[in-house]
Amino acid sequence: MADRLYLSIWFPSFRESEMLPRLLSVIRQFPASTQKNGIGYLAVHSVSWNEPILFQQTFDYRVDPERTMTLAAEFLHEDNAYEFDMLWDLWSPVQEGELDETWQMQPQKAKFIAFGPKFEDATYQQNGHIQVDFGLDTPFLYEDVDFTEAVERRVKVNVQKLVAFTTAVEKNCGISGRVLWSESEDNLAQKLIERLQKVQ
Repeated sequence: MADRLYLSIWFPSFRESEMLPRLLSVIRQFPASTQKNGIGYLAVHSVSWNEPILFQQTFDYRVDPERTMTLAAEFLHEDNAYEFDMLWDLWSPVQEGELDETWQMQPQKAKFIAFGPKFEDATYQQNGHIQVDFGLDTPFLYEDVDFTEAVERRVKVNVQKLVAFTTAVEKNCGISGRVLWSESEDNLAQKLIERLQKVQ
């Protein structure tokens, strides 16, 4: 069953003045979609998720992250959370009418959220100073698809992108910790190994 997949990232410090520069450093590691490699949405949440959104704006996924950071900086406060959407290209099956299923690289949304230290009762302690929401883990498992060698190759490409991104964040962003996890807390690595073994 599909599960939401997250990457939680912690830093040695995450003061108000560091929040957006650290978020930008993480976003710069992201393998953005070749066609639409900018920000698609920005929202600023204040105090908690239950409060009205302080600011939001949609873009065409072509706006530079630096420009949207400038907008977000107008609402800089340690009890705010900052949400940015981006796209990346992942292999996915496409069914057109009664034709055979084909696989195509398609843009998929990822959401980046930076939590101010005082946002929602210090939610960063559990969720990370920055959390990346990759959506459902389907592109990395495709549990409902017959796992042929061709399918396996494409899924491996998706997994390699995920691993390369998390590794780049670890190497280049000065983090103190990171955890890749899913809502059901199933071990993604274990699920991948089991899935790939079915092909052997």
